Amino acid sequence: MNRTDVIVIGAGQAGLAMSRLLSDRGIDHAILERGRVAERWRSERWDSLHLLTPRWQSRLPRWSYLGPDPDGYMTRVEVTRYLEDYSRSFSAPVHSRAAVTAVERDHPGFRVETTDGSWHAASVVIATGHCDLPTVPAIAAALAPDVVQVVPTAYRHPGQLPEGPVLVVGASSTGIQLASEIERSGRHVTLAVGGHTRLPRQYRGLDIMAWLDTMGVLAETASRVWDVAASREEPSLQLIGDEGHRSLDLGVLQEQGVRIVGRVLDVRRGQLALANDLAESIGHAETKMHHLLDRVDRFIDVSGLTPSFPASARPRPVPVPESPDALDLTQASIRTVVWATGYRREYPWLHVPVLDDRGELRHEGGITPEPGLYALGLYFMRRRNSSFLDGVGADAADLADDIERRLLRRRHVAA
Repeated sequence: MNRTDVIVIGAGQAGLAMSRLLSDRGIDHAILERGRVAERWRSERWDSLHLLTPRWQSRLPRWSYLGPDPDGYMTRVEVTRYLEDYSRSFSAPVHSRAAVTAVERDHPGFRVETTDGSWHAASVVIATGHCDLPTVPAIAAALAPDVVQVVPTAYRHPGQLPEGPVLVVGASSTGIQLASEIERSGRHVTLAVGGHTRLPRQYRGLDIMAWLDTMGVLAETASRVWDVAASREEPSLQLIGDEGHRSLDLGVLQEQGVRIVGRVLDVRRGQLALANDLAESIGHAETKMHHLLDRVDRFIDVSGLTPSFPASARPRPVPVPESPDALDLTQASIRTVVWATGYRREYPWLHVPVLDDRGELRHEGGITPEPGLYALGLYFMRRRNSSFLDGVGADAADLADDIERRLLRRRHVAA
């Protein structure tokens, strides 16, 4: 059996950030990865995907972008290379092709079984991230057998889809990007819209993410939020990492020819039942966007930055189209449905009692009720940007400090 102080599960941004910080503290550890470094970016992301944050906003512990285009957006291939280079920069102890099959208590630590051997460690960090498995609603099972159903992790490009109209369900960042790309390929797209968060790509001369970073919004901690549970349920930002720095929202999609309809409720007798809350969803997103832009305006005024960042026009209101209460896929000739309905997490290998009724990890800022077991990279875990490539490092530093204190206490007791 292999022995070490800490096992880190996953060699993505979270796992590598933790490894860098453990290395800095001289803590012996190993990273167990089912595939290769940045495996999800290699095999579970579509070809044209770019990061939604600018290249400069890709800071990891002791690592940052130093290339010629800091204000552009990394491609899928760039992100993979970026994380590979990061791993090599400090010789991260990655054990590739070592899928974890079991984690269980083995006092005074944990036993970790993998497809490439067994390990024992005092602490385990679950760094498998927030976007683990795509969520598909149960009603998908009621669709006709000849309807092709696709999830974002299996989608690569429009050419893999059958010819003809496509229904995309979900209007957060993934849904709007796929709807736009598929529509531009010549396949007419209907987009079913639920809750979403609209933002312009740029505002008052800067990328919107630059304002959120400068204002400290992204680093806001969970303790400062009125209802962190509700915040964790917020949909992802309606942004696109476009080299032209253009915005993408429901108004732009309608101009492209995408048909906008309400949220999918059910499948009844071969038809999709749609909610009549499209106007409400769009209105809510508009209100939240203007609240945030008001906050940016106040920040500029209070900071005396108005001469450098003069007022600019705000995004036009999104037109609210009429939405039917049902969509007949056969009548609309739709034979492909793309479920852009978010992600879920699953831990079938975790045999330690730290999961709640929904199968989610119970934790406080990444510290689970089981001493020595941690989580990293979850959405709004400690800060708003906990799941961002740019934000995971701060959380990793907090947890690395806790891990170090535990190890020192254990060694003191043993001595």
